[in-house]
Amino acid sequence: MRAEAGVNGGAPGGRTTFGEPAARADTLADRREFLTGGLRPLACRTCGTEVLVRKNSPQHTSIQWTSDPAASCPVYAERVAAGGTTALLDTCERLADSIAHAATEGEIEAAGGD
Repeated sequence: MRAEAGVNGGAPGGRTTFGEPAARADTLADRREFLTGGLRPLACRTCGTEVLVRKNSPQHTSIQWTSDPAASCPVYAERVAAGGTTALLDTCERLADSIAHAATEGEIEAAGGD
């Protein structure tokens, strides 16, 4: 059975060589939930840079930058200005402190409410 263009949210360009959708709609929804579910906006208490944060556990935090870190975060900007790269910089310590503070204050919770 061949799928018509646009079925399951697919577009003609998003098809396999057999004309089937490249990914099922429920698979795409699962992927979207895995990547973005539970993310909450949080601003750095030092510079105001806003990121999306999810606490997966008390020890594990996911951070999604909504802007170029080197353009919005002074710590990343200093690293680039000094000729370094931001690729190996885990995260800004000031941002990490802001996330820890938000967790302590109950602004963000670990998955499952832990």
